[in-house]
Amino acid sequence: MSALVEYEQLYIGGEFTDPAGGGTIEVVSPHTEQVIGRVPHASRTDVDRAVAAARASFDSGVWAQTPLAERIAVVTRVKDAFAVRSEEIARVISAENGTPYTSSVMVQALAAMMAWDAAITVARDFPFEERRAGVLGPLLVRREPVGVVAAVVPWNVPQFTAAAKLAPALLAGCSVVLKVSPETPLDAYLLADIVSEAGLPPGVLSILPADREVSEYLVGHPEVDKVAFTGSVAAGRRVMEVAARHLTRVTLELGGKSAAVILPDADLDAAVAGIAPFAWLVNGQACIGQTRILAPREHYAEIAERFTAAASALRVGDPLDPATEIGPLVARRQQQRSLDYIALGQREGAKVLTGGGRPEAMETGWYVEPTLFGEVSNSMRIAREEIFGPVICLLPYEDEAEAVRIANDSEYGLSGSVWTADTERGIDVARRVRTGTYSVNTFSIDMLGPFGGYKNSGIGREFGPEGFGEYLEHKMIHLPAQG
Repeated sequence: MSALVEYEQLYIGGEFTDPAGGGTIEVVSPHTEQVIGRVPHASRTDVDRAVAAARASFDSGVWAQTPLAERIAVVTRVKDAFAVRSEEIARVISAENGTPYTSSVMVQALAAMMAWDAAITVARDFPFEERRAGVLGPLLVRREPVGVVAAVVPWNVPQFTAAAKLAPALLAGCSVVLKVSPETPLDAYLLADIVSEAGLPPGVLSILPADREVSEYLVGHPEVDKVAFTGSVAAGRRVMEVAARHLTRVTLELGGKSAAVILPDADLDAAVAGIAPFAWLVNGQACIGQTRILAPREHYAEIAERFTAAASALRVGDPLDPATEIGPLVARRQQQRSLDYIALGQREGAKVLTGGGRPEAMETGWYVEPTLFGEVSNSMRIAREEIFGPVICLLPYEDEAEAVRIANDSEYGLSGSVWTADTERGIDVARRVRTGTYSVNTFSIDMLGPFGGYKNSGIGREFGPEGFGEYLEHKMIHLPAQG
């Protein structure tokens, strides 16, 4: 993105309209540190307008009572538009948050399209009504849309996390106010264009760029029926606190400090090749990142050598260069956070095996070298706290029982993987590690299955029938006994 991108209106209730206030968000390139875009900053008044539009559209039934086949047709048009515009979406997000473009095409754009598509698949066969034999007579169990949804998404994978919420909410018949991060509002305008052309009825969707203060106002709005949030643990706690004032339903997808367990019998070439991309995913700014690598003591030196070589070989540079593998962090605060943790890890006694500072070749931009710490104890803060930068910990263990214990010794429980020559042994480890998502000899998130966390990693699930059900209320209707 070379030219300054500017938008002067907000997308409220299905149309572009002037904002109520005069606030502006400046989007700064994490590579050049120059302003690349400006958008209006939504105010509380804009939130009131968006929620009122959503409330009116939901209560009228203009979308909630539309036949499922028609809702699917509209959402399918959204999904198809994502596929057509994937390269454009990827480029904009890379410019905003520093994701390397080659990765961004899949992780940012096509993954969002896949999330829309998976929700469509689930909706087609979802049991919105079923009859049961009750104790006192027959029952009709209905699943009805929860109402007005406030969806709050972060800057690291903005369209993917938006799709995880919007697709099931819209297919369920809800109306939605989407609050996007001030770091990544430009791609949200591409989404607004897409949904405008797809044919959603007026009022069903609003998209508001705003800061935390306005987010909190939206989350606590009395006319909101459900909050779907992705972000940090601290912010998730605040969301629960604010939403509790009105007993608003919440789902929270929060942080992670996931462990990749390499068992002694693992193919090390396959393990390193499979783990490394998901250790430094989105420049280390991914909640599912495999940020703790657990290595058996007898192979520790060899594994450390292999991961050091893999990290050292990662090409750092301009996120819009197709050859780049590691781009800048989203903001100066994130760069400083990573550098502070690197200094902390050294004070704690861990050893920097590679990286450990700013790349000398990058004169501007919020870059941090891909960093690998060795000889890490799980009691160290760098092993326990989510850094959200390209800083990875390599921890030794003595036996399988200790590996499982270390993997579980965390306040988080979002993701993880195990690498072994024996798949059944890997499945047994997976059963013992308390996380919401786990992989054996691979790493992925399947959007037809439930995704979410144990412990401080969240509440509720996204994707699959389980995630779809988060946007529905359950109603029991007693029927007369049949004679």
